[in-house]
Amino acid sequence: MNEEGWYIDPFGHHEARWFSDGTPTALVRDGHIEGQDEAPKTPITGDLLRVSEPAPSDRNDLIRADDAESKGFDASSLTERASEAIDGIAGF
Repeated sequence: MNEEGWYIDPFGHHEARWFSDGTPTALVRDGHIEGQDEAPKTPITGDLLRVSEPAPSDRNDLIRADDAESKGFDASSLTERASEAIDGIAGF
């Protein structure tokens, strides 16, 4: 057993558990939240099922940090939108 990567948690405590060289680790994942939870000492029975990972992004959805500077920054527009949002929350 040389599994490496995310697998459905065979212990049923989390959605996924990271395996390293076939050994379950404490690294777990539920949705997009990762955390630590020591693996139980009970033996694993049955086959491990690899978690399907989404395809890598083509990066078209990323915004460069300097894009705001190239398009100009309109502080008055930002202030106006913030004021409208606050007014909407306060019920004015």
